[in-house]
Amino acid sequence: MFHSRGLKGWIWPGLVASTIVVASSCSQVAGPDVPGIDKVEHALIYGLLGTLVVRNGFLPGYGWLAVLIVSIFGVSDEWHQSFTPGRSVEVADWLADTIGAALAVFLYAGWAWYRGLLEMSLNRSKTTPLQCDIAGPNS
Repeated sequence: MFHSRGLKGWIWPGLVASTIVVASSCSQVAGPDVPGIDKVEHALIYGLLGTLVVRNGFLPGYGWLAVLIVSIFGVSDEWHQSFTPGRSVEVADWLADTIGAALAVFLYAGWAWYRGLLEMSLNRSKTTPLQCDIAGPNS
C-alpha cells in the first residue's frame, strides 16, 4: 500500500499544506476579480498537494488514499476558515480541492510521460560533458 521516501519526502507536501493554512488565516487573499476563479485556484493548489502526497510513496492502486488524505485536509482547511473573520466555509471549495487532487493523482498514476517528467532529476552535474577531439585521433 505504501513505501515511504522517509521523513525527507514529506517536506514539500508539508510546506504546501503550511502555505495553505497561512493563507486560510488571512481575512482576505489577493486574487483576480473573476467569477469562479477561486475554484480553479483551489483545484490547482490541491492538485499540487495531491501530486506531492502521492509521489511520496503510494504503491499503484492506492492513489485513492492520497486523494482521501488531501480531501480531509481540504475539509479541515474549510473548517479552519470558519474561525477567520471575513472568510466563509464553502462546500464548493472543498469539492474543487478534492477534484483537483483526484485529477492530479489520476494524471500522475496513469500518464507515464507526466510521471517521468515530475520524477526527472534536476541535478545535471552528474552527467559527463560531451568530449570532442578537434585534432582527431592521429594528432
